[in-house]
Amino acid sequence: QVELVESGGGLVQAGGSLRLSCAASGRTFSNYNVAWFRQAPGKEREFVAGINWTGASINPADFVKGRCTISRDNAKNTVYLQMNNLKPEDSAVYYCAAPQIRGYWPGNARLSSSYTYWGQGTQVTVSS
Repeated sequence: QVELVESGGGLVQAGGSLRLSCAASGRTFSNYNVAWFRQAPGKEREFVAGINWTGASINPADFVKGRCTISRDNAKNTVYLQMNNLKPEDSAVYYCAAPQIRGYWPGNARLSSSYTYWGQGTQVTVSS
């Protein structure tokens, strides 16, 4: 079992930055690939960025390319999502997720249904 807890969300003005954290406990988190998703009211949960257990990232979603960096500190069992130049359309609840099997990406890493472990989410609100 992997337990995930997100933090770092909040209210920020357009153009500002936030760093979200995903802290894990339970099984050896350092062996898990991790993804960030977000969900705005009335919309489906969508993939934002992902990082494998070695620290290599996969292509982020087009809507955050050039504006976000995903990283991890396995000694702290934490994955980070740094987001810059935030826009009002970035407002959403942000979730981190891990697949069931350590060390592997699920069949489609950009689908929320591919993930087993989820945090409770952290709200990001960007004002114009």
